[in-house]
Amino acid sequence: MKKLKKLYITIGILLGYIIAVGMFFTNIVMFIKKKTDDQILERETREGRLTLDEVHSLQKEDVIINSQFGYTLKGWLVSGTAKKKFIIISHGVTQNKLNSIKYMKLFLNRGWNVLLYDHRRHGESGGKTTSYGHYEKFDLQSVVSWIKEKYGDDSVIGIHGESMGAVTTLLYAGMIEDGANFYIVDCPFSDFEAQLRYRLKVEFKIPAPFVLPFANLFLKLRDGYSIKDVSPINVIQNVKNPVLFIHSAKDDYILPEMTKELYQMKDGPKQLLIAEKGKHAYSFADNKEAYERVIDDFLSRYVPEY
Repeated sequence: MKKLKKLYITIGILLGYIIAVGMFFTNIVMFIKKKTDDQILERETREGRLTLDEVHSLQKEDVIINSQFGYTLKGWLVSGTAKKKFIIISHGVTQNKLNSIKYMKLFLNRGWNVLLYDHRRHGESGGKTTSYGHYEKFDLQSVVSWIKEKYGDDSVIGIHGESMGAVTTLLYAGMIEDGANFYIVDCPFSDFEAQLRYRLKVEFKIPAPFVLPFANLFLKLRDGYSIKDVSPINVIQNVKNPVLFIHSAKDDYILPEMTKELYQMKDGPKQLLIAEKGKHAYSFADNKEAYERVIDDFLSRYVPEY
């Protein structure tokens, strides 16, 4: 009887641990705390990438796009040319389209129309959870389709993604090749599971086997996908159109080795910039000349309409 009681206690403790870990981890992943508009604007203005006057005077068309998951995606279309040339900006996790304005200016100055939009559960868009590119790639597909339906299948479309937005871009590109003509991906991870293992080690000092199996189970149950479903490295060889890979050498949040791995695995036209300075998602901010130079070179090589 005592042995049976101990067994029940052990099973109860184990189940309690599994539930606690699974719920705690998936709450962090699915409902990661987002930055407010004020926080993003304060940072971007303080660091000199835009002014409030620029934001207030922005000549933009409000865009509403239906997601196949039942919510709407909201964004802005900013005109830079009468030609059917479009850049879609795919922002990082916790950010929103305000963070994309610095990239918008870069492409407007080069004669492109720019569409900035909020990912699901970010900014003004709907959606209840963040999935780090899994569901977001289908929303990006809807954004590309919106441009083609409104402006024609002969539109030239590029996608610029930062961090989670770069992962989303690669997952979209690996899923379908009848949409965008080229991609610029800044500081993506190559594999979600590998990234989580790294962050667990750095932030929590916890061995991944104590967390990820249970977290993955709960993620599948609660949000319908697996950690392994979010893996650009598994689809990169499907991407035939040109890709410009960018990463900061000193990025210690998502390691630059992940971008190097993606670059090596990509077949066909590609280009790589490992920027000398900058923390995560600061390649443009801290290496502006090199960043603009490599984009000009990439576009002149691979986009005839440029």
